[in-house]
Order: sequence, then C-alpha cells, then structure tokens
Amino acid sequence: MKAVYLEEGAVNRGDLSLSPITSLIETKVYENTTEDDKYEHIGDAEVVFSNKIIFDEETFSKCPNLKYVGVCATGYNVIDVEAAKRHGVTVTNVPAYSTESVAQLTWGFILEHACHIGLHGDSVKNGEWVSSETFCYWKAPVTELYGKTIGIVGYGNIGRRVAEIALAFRMRVLVHTAHPEKYEAVEGLSFVDMETLFAESDIISLHCPMTEETKEIVRRENIEKMKDGVILINVSRGGLVNEADLYEALESGKVGYAACDVVSVEPMRADNPLLKAKNITITPHMAWASLEARNRLIEIVASNFKAFLEGKNENVVS
Repeated sequence: MKAVYLEEGAVNRGDLSLSPITSLIETKVYENTTEDDKYEHIGDAEVVFSNKIIFDEETFSKCPNLKYVGVCATGYNVIDVEAAKRHGVTVTNVPAYSTESVAQLTWGFILEHACHIGLHGDSVKNGEWVSSETFCYWKAPVTELYGKTIGIVGYGNIGRRVAEIALAFRMRVLVHTAHPEKYEAVEGLSFVDMETLFAESDIISLHCPMTEETKEIVRRENIEKMKDGVILINVSRGGLVNEADLYEALESGKVGYAACDVVSVEPMRADNPLLKAKNITITPHMAWASLEARNRLIEIVASNFKAFLEGKNENVVS
C-alpha cells in the first residue's frame, strides 16, 4: 500500500519523528497541502494521514484507491463520514491526546487576566519599580478566583479537566452539557441550562464541538444575557463565536476580556474584526501543540493504523 502524510508542518517543527507511522508503511510526507493541490498530493495513495484537508463526496470519488484516512486530530468535521462509508473508507481520529495542554492554556488565559503577569513583569523591566516611591504597586486590578463562578460549555475530557482545576481554586462551577445524566455528582459543580450559565458566570469557557446547535452560540442575543464584564475563553472551535458580535461586546465593555485560540477562518484573515478589538488575547491555534501532546498524537495515529492493518477497529469514526 502507498501512504501520504499531507500536513507534517502542522504537527512537526523538527522536534519529533513520524517514525511510529513511517515504520508501518512507506509514506510520502508533505510539509503542507491545500485544497488546490490535494489531488496531486494524494495521487493513487490508499492511505492518507491528514488534519484539515476536506474529504467530501467529490474527494472520495476522485480518489477511488483510498481505503483509510487517519485524521491527525480529535475533530473530524472536515470529513464527510457518510461519504466515507459509501466508498468503503475507514476513518479514524485521535481523541483525548491534548486534554492537559488545552486545559493548561485555558487556565493560562484566565490567570494572565486575573494577575496581569506580563504587564507587571514588563513594568519592572522598564524601570518603574526602581523609580517607585512605594514598595509595591499594580497597574491593573488583580483578581482573586476564589469564590468566582466559571461556566463551562461542554463536558468532554477537556471540559472536565478545566472543571477539576476550577474546583482546586475553590470556584463555583456551572456546566452545560447535552447529557448531564451520564456524570456523577461532584461537590461544588452544578449542571445547569444554558440560560443559567450565561446569567450567573463570571467566566465562560467553551469546550464543546461545533454543531448546528452550538454554531455561533456566542452571539449578540446570548451575550446580552451575560454579566457585565464577563470573561470569555474559546479554545474549542472558532465557529462557536459570532466574531462581529464579540467585537461589539468587547468595545462596549459588556465582555470585559476575551481569549481565543481559534477563529472562524484559519489562518486568521486580515479582515477579522477581532484583530482590532480591545481587551482580547488571540493565539494561533496552539493550545494542543505541546511537544508532549504532539508526540502522543503521532503515537495514537500510528496505533490506529496498526489496528486497521490487523483488521481491528481503534478510534474508528466511519
């Protein structure tokens, strides 16, 4: 069988090896692939390892040799799973590899805003403490998380880890999930409807997949239900947020601070309104990208494919 890895540049900066995959099958590796050159890169391959390339009915029809698509990510919304089934293509994904890293960045955003560490560190380096008349100062409010309410939308692996950390800070935790009955009661944590979460949360953190129900869940009509000065964190999917509405809310102060690791179109476009918004931190979809998580990703991608070769199902989504 012939294999191609379409987007090595998305996972490897020269600090890890694809050998867990390439030791299983001869693989042609591309630094990057776009929609314009995907057919050239896929060619007559039977196995594809990919991340963001779209595999729809047209793709499967034009690539009749395909037998396996290994998605090198947790989300697989770029794959038409029903079309894959019709064409007899097995599709796998990689669940839970980045839980700790994404939860870590979530709390990095929250703690940075609570303490303004960068602001105060830069102030000291710029000589302001040396020239201060008092032994201490602060240039922005320092906020204690204890007793605050965090609302977590989605309660998968990442949402649960974020909740665990919130409880360690002795915060009140509200969770909205489609199936709260699946989970055991946890002291300090309450499952609530979305209206309650919007109304009572000081911080709202998004950890849900993007579906028809969750698309643009952060939009004007829902922002109006939130507390004045609410903090919004999105490390999930850019499409969960109406970016024009969030821009307006940041400019008015209704949303006091936002942090986004994802946007609606990636790479980010120059006309995205959030680029000009105040009180926002935007990072380039790197929450998942710790070396540890990326190594874990490659190991699981390889394990999924090895199982396929052995006639077994491991993380199959098609």
